[in-house]
Amino acid sequence: MRQPKLIKALLLAALLGTSSIVAAQSLKLSHVRPQGTVADVDVRALADTLAKTSSLKIEIFPANALGDYTVVHERVSVGAVDMALQPAATSGDRRMQIGVMPYLANDWAGARKAFGKGSPLRAAMEDMYGKQDIKVLAAYPMYFGGISLNKEPVAVGDPNASKGLKLRVPPIKAFQLMGNAIGYISAPLPFSEAFTAVQTGVVDGVLGSGAEGYYASFRDVTKYYIVANTHFEIWYLIMNKGKYDGLKAADRAALDKAADAFETQRWAKAEADQAENEKKLEQAGAKIVRLSNAQLAAYAAKVRKVVWPEITKDIGEAFAKPILDKVAN
Repeated sequence: MRQPKLIKALLLAALLGTSSIVAAQSLKLSHVRPQGTVADVDVRALADTLAKTSSLKIEIFPANALGDYTVVHERVSVGAVDMALQPAATSGDRRMQIGVMPYLANDWAGARKAFGKGSPLRAAMEDMYGKQDIKVLAAYPMYFGGISLNKEPVAVGDPNASKGLKLRVPPIKAFQLMGNAIGYISAPLPFSEAFTAVQTGVVDGVLGSGAEGYYASFRDVTKYYIVANTHFEIWYLIMNKGKYDGLKAADRAALDKAADAFETQRWAKAEADQAENEKKLEQAGAKIVRLSNAQLAAYAAKVRKVVWPEITKDIGEAFAKPILDKVAN
């Protein structure tokens, strides 16, 4: 008589176990940095928080394991990848170039003004993502960008001087124009081809990242790092909008709360991380080249004069000018 009761108890336990597994929703999250980097650590902390506060289970794919950020952007849009932490890809809407306008901000206070919650630029970015069926959960400030060189730099302080050096730039018009405007020869290449291009001498360096990115992916070919504040690198924690809207209310609330903390914590430590990564590059053998405030101002003035009108024309003056007038400093 006891055996049927035991069997029933075991069956009930198995069913309960199965229901708890079904209740846990697994989401794939892609990001662009290798394991152990700051972004990877922060994403894993986010996943741990959600594991404790919701039924969401985040499966993390670092180092472009699901494709580079342009490919993943498209996959998030159609729901093939659930989430990502990465730069904005401009292929879906060229107006997203406004988010990587060179010399948009001069310092960290200006960066927060330009990219923080409630800013006109942030609202525009969220709207453009939304029209591609992508929900912006959080922004993730990274650093001010600079120039990585595998050769000795030339005429560093003068944006008007021809440097005679070829730089890999992202296949984004703003970066291509900026490289040319400050005296380099821009060579648009996908990120996946950049390291080999420097290593084999196809290009002399890289424009489009900062100390963190160069240390993570280019430290073996970076002999000089010019702290030129070329642009402000900010990534977005994004999610397929249909997947987000389809979450249980409690899970969605937990995700919103965790994402808000994720962004707040990043703003608090991003500037210090930038300085730390410059030190890491130096310890890896790179010579750090710093520009004076006057030289930085000259670079910003040149780029804003030459590059901004071209980008504004490309993405629409009616769209871009009101935003730039409010956030540029």
